[in-house]
Formats: sequence, structure tokens, C-alpha cells
Amino acid sequence: MKEVDYIIVGCGLASIAFCEQLRANNKSFVVFDDNSQKSSVVAAGLYNPVILKRFSEVWKAKEQLEVALPLYAQIEKDLNIKIDYKLQILRRFASIEEQNLWFNAMDKPSLEPYLSSKLIKELNDKVDAPFGFGEVLHAGRLDTETLIHYYKKFLEQNHSLKEVEFNYDLLQINTEYIQYVKLKAKQIIFSEGFGVKKNPYFKDIPLNGTKGEVLTISAPDLKIDYAIKSSVFIIPLGNDLYTVGSTYNWNDKTNTPTEAGKEELLSKLKTFIKCPVEVVNHTAAIRPTVKDRRPLVGRHPKHSNLYVFNGLGTRGVMIAPYVAKKLFQYIENDIELDSEIDIERFN
Repeated sequence: MKEVDYIIVGCGLASIAFCEQLRANNKSFVVFDDNSQKSSVVAAGLYNPVILKRFSEVWKAKEQLEVALPLYAQIEKDLNIKIDYKLQILRRFASIEEQNLWFNAMDKPSLEPYLSSKLIKELNDKVDAPFGFGEVLHAGRLDTETLIHYYKKFLEQNHSLKEVEFNYDLLQINTEYIQYVKLKAKQIIFSEGFGVKKNPYFKDIPLNGTKGEVLTISAPDLKIDYAIKSSVFIIPLGNDLYTVGSTYNWNDKTNTPTEAGKEELLSKLKTFIKCPVEVVNHTAAIRPTVKDRRPLVGRHPKHSNLYVFNGLGTRGVMIAPYVAKKLFQYIENDIELDSEIDIERFN
């Protein structure tokens, strides 16, 4: 019988952020992951402190960035990888009215540090932008696929990864500890993304799955090294490759890419990109989203050593480290969770 402080089920952005809290506090753990949930792997990985559809501030953007960026820098150092790329993000304006809304938003103290006052015009003749762009400051892209790939290798080297499906029927819950096959732990964290719907302990949390489809395109004539947000995002990856995303489908709960999703992305892209593009990859995943756009975090109502960490939606890169820290403090130091993220808010 091996004894650890924590068992973690899932290995996406949320799980990795929580593992880093455990490592920083000398807690032992084992991670179970069966590669069934793809939302973190196929995520575009952009982090920016502004909701670009409405020119409003992301919830606790400053606090999130203050936790997230040092954590990713530490992972880069510990794993000897590069995952955090500072990136210029430009919001393409569709009208004079959108220009005015941008400059009005700059008057808000919470947004002023993140919105450039300079109107950018005529950057590239392959990009149609008659009303110009606004630039988002303090933004970037996290290479989530590289992060997860190498973090799993890191866990494997430390004998902390089990790449098998977690069988809930084999979980034995006692007052002081939980037992799973030949593992004994003080706590267990379920961080399975949309897979939580199969979890008998947390399947009733109000998690909605939204399917997102993403393309990787080749566009040798485009030559941009900045991201553009218009009706879709286009994000440079290097070597004339770009990510284009994303769709939102509330009904389809499969990870299968669709022709309709592909055509939707390409048709929107062609409204402002004026050069040939070739699709070289097409992926899809179910995002774990919540109706109030806040994470779902907290303790099981009956079992005090069972916890959930889920519902990061489209902003997992920024929010995961912040919420992981809050959850760890809640479990270990009995510091109350923010009511906005606690699952108790739906009771």
C-alpha cells in the first residue's frame, strides 16, 4: 500500500496548476489520466485580461496574471521547456462605433492598463481592416499542448502518473482517508473537465459542455507575428502556420471535428484575411463551461476528503493557477473559498 497526500484525477491545465501548488508545499501526489478529455490540449492558449467582444475586464484579471505568469515561468525552468510566448493581440474594429467603444473602455481604471490608446492602421495588405485595430497589452500565448506533454513526462519520471481510466467503483471512502486499489490518500481532487459528467460524486454540478473546433492553417503569404481577434481569432505559431478558432456548439458533445465547424471558421476568416490558406489540422473538444462563467470548486457535501476543480471554460490558462492556489489554501489552511467560485453557490 502506497500512501500519498493527494490523488488527482485528470491532467489538464487545472490539474497541473494544482500539482504545482502541491510541489511547492512538499505534498506527495499521484495523477490519474486516460487522455479522454482534450479541451486543454486543443486550447488556443491565449491569455489576455480583456473580454474583446464587449471590451470589459476579465474577472480578477490582475490577480490571475500575478499568480499565473510566475507559475508558468517556474515550470519552464523546472522542465527546461518554452511554453509562454509574449504576443501582441490586436482587436480588429468592424466600425467607427467599435473604435469609440474601445476608447470609452479605456476610461475605466480597471481596463486602462490593458488597452493601448494608439489606433493601429494598415499593418498588412493581406489583412482587411478599414477601421484599424486596438492593441491589448500584457497578453500572450501559452503552448498548452507542449505543457501537458512534457508535464506528463515529468510526472512519469517521478512515478506520479497513472495513464489509466479511473474506476469510481473501486474508490473506498473513510473519514480520515480514501483508498483506491493500492493507493491510500488524505484527499482526492477530481479535475476531469467535461468527463465529470461520469463522476458519481460530482456529476450533478451545473457544468455545461460547449464544443469548440479549431483549425491549424498554412498561409505563407500572410506574414504576421501578432494575433488578431475579429469574428474569429488567428494566432501565429511560426513557420507560416496559424491557429484559427473557435466555434461554439452547445448541442454536440463529441470530440469529433465537423465539416460544418471547418466551413464556419474558414468563412469567417475569409472576411478579413485576403490570401490563400490551407487547412493542415482540424481538432475539436468539449469545453467545461458554467452559466455564470466562473469555475466550479469545492468540497463534496457528504465526503470531506473529496473535492472538485472544474469549469474553467475558455480562460483556463489565466484562471487555473489562481483557483488552484485558492483551493489548496481552502483544503490545507481552512481559508474560505470566494463565494463566486464555490460550488455551494448553486445550492
